[in-house]
Amino acid sequence: MPDVLIMRHGEAAPGAPDAARRLTSHGEQEAEKMARWLVKRVVDGELAMPRLYASPYVRAQQTARQLCDALGCSLETLAMITPDDSPNAVSDWLLEQPDGAPIMLVSHMPLVGDLAGLLVEGSPAQGIGFPTAAIAELEAEVWAAGCAQLKRFTQPSQLS
Repeated sequence: MPDVLIMRHGEAAPGAPDAARRLTSHGEQEAEKMARWLVKRVVDGELAMPRLYASPYVRAQQTARQLCDALGCSLETLAMITPDDSPNAVSDWLLEQPDGAPIMLVSHMPLVGDLAGLLVEGSPAQGIGFPTAAIAELEAEVWAAGCAQLKRFTQPSQLS
């Protein structure tokens, strides 16, 4: 199975409706920093070019667009990865994906934390906190509850 990278969008401004919230300038810088880091890893052969999916919410689309522009890859919108969507439904979707390139999901809390908790620990309640623009890299033989391992967790503040 391909690895899965789960990313939280960059810092977003407050506002309503929630789906229309935009990245702050700091959030744009976070996304840019993570995009540069991913490009270096792809160029160095450390990471295969991912298939990129993002929530339809504006801040996730903005974050993902920066990644796509830097990596030169396409972006697909995945309606089922908004903040309050089911991590179980995303796990089921992952099971249906063909082998090949890594899958990268750009989404929101609490879904990103709940999904990581479900896949690694077997329970969404065991999720991890995701700072803005952080990326969790998981590997698994099968994308089912408790079957994944956390390979790496990287956040913008760790990068120069």
